[in-house]
Amino acid sequence: MNTKEKAARLLYEVIDGLNTELPDGEQLEKSADMVLLGDAGTLDSLTLVSLIVQTEQKIEEELGVTISLADDRAMSQETSPLSTVGNLVDYISLLLSEHNGT
Repeated sequence: MNTKEKAARLLYEVIDGLNTELPDGEQLEKSADMVLLGDAGTLDSLTLVSLIVQTEQKIEEELGVTISLADDRAMSQETSPLSTVGNLVDYISLLLSEHNGT
């Protein structure tokens, strides 16, 4: 499994967990095009923070890697890593690749 596949798997597991807590009709799609943040975003601020924290924790637990998804680097990107599920997967993959030196 490559880094991007690992990132997607971990994020989708977090989304599955969040969906058990969200009401019907407000659940998140496991799709790269799913908009998380911005004008068309589906997450409220509390759910977004929960997604970020749970994803960081899952990565640390399963891969032993500590990353930050909402730091200055993430916020300074031209396209926010938090704008869509696909962008978040790409950003997680980038951080994991940098950590692994690949």
